[in-house]
Amino acid sequence: MRLLVLGGTVFLGRAVARLAQAAGHDVTCLARGESGGAIDGVRFVTGDRDRPDGLSAVDGETFDAVVDVTIRPSHARHAVAALAGRVGHYSFVSTCNVYPDDATPGQRADTAKLHDPAPPEVDNPRDGQMDMYGPCKVAAENAIRDGIGADRVFLCRAGLIVGPEDRSDRFPYWVARMRRGGEVLAPGSPDDLVSFVDVDDLAEWLLLAGTTGLAGAYDGAGLPMPRSRFLTELRDALAPDGTTLTWVDQEFLVEQDVRPWSGERALPLWLPLPEYAGFMTRDTARSVDAGLTARPIADTALRTADWMQAFPQDVKAGGLVADDEASVLREWHVRSV
Repeated sequence: MRLLVLGGTVFLGRAVARLAQAAGHDVTCLARGESGGAIDGVRFVTGDRDRPDGLSAVDGETFDAVVDVTIRPSHARHAVAALAGRVGHYSFVSTCNVYPDDATPGQRADTAKLHDPAPPEVDNPRDGQMDMYGPCKVAAENAIRDGIGADRVFLCRAGLIVGPEDRSDRFPYWVARMRRGGEVLAPGSPDDLVSFVDVDDLAEWLLLAGTTGLAGAYDGAGLPMPRSRFLTELRDALAPDGTTLTWVDQEFLVEQDVRPWSGERALPLWLPLPEYAGFMTRDTARSVDAGLTARPIADTALRTADWMQAFPQDVKAGGLVADDEASVLREWHVRSV
């Protein structure tokens, strides 16, 4: 397969390029080259997708498949204008943020309501408009599907992507926390559901889609699992002997100004219920049937830990620092007596 990766220098795009090369595909990555390095042995060409002619480096070339991860609708429109008629299959990595309903569990990609697409004047949600992230992805989905043809476009609406080279503080927080050991603050209830997808599993699925011509909208997210399973398997893979989990209910965490999901004083992968009960509980059975696989949590955890140790400068600081966690746990034990 002759594959064009629009990006290919960081995280998911880089994993796609690496795995495609290892599988023997002919891979070209097109990017500015400012966010990361190309995979050794993969052809790299420079292009600035902010420009309408940003894909001119591959003018006249044909590709069996394209993988595109952009968040900007203008990038999608430029790509369609440049590549329509020269690509066999187009995979666009969208996001589960295209869905406005975060509260209803068990939603499906083929039936769930979408945000309205972003208006033309909104093109980059990183410019202080992250509430437009989902609408921008919807606009990009529409441009690609309309320009390439629905029967040749795979819309992969990714959930939380984790694994090596994850420069967020979400999954890496828990890897670092388990490696430190001791008493670990576990947020919410053991039965609360969480969901994520390993970056290499998602990359393999994108390659499968390109080789088989998979089309339509699917959620690129793992099957939901109880938080107790997630944390227990992480502990078993990473933690020193004697590490324990102490479950602290969400009302107390809110009272103690512990924040959800990501950032300073946060407990990553924890979201308030019931308003976010649907965020990590999507029905992904269709995706599994279409070839998305999930490796053991321990595999993802150990590979992530190895990357964090090898590249500490790339690991984002965030989450509940040790002193704050200990303070919250002390207060919880006092209240529980």
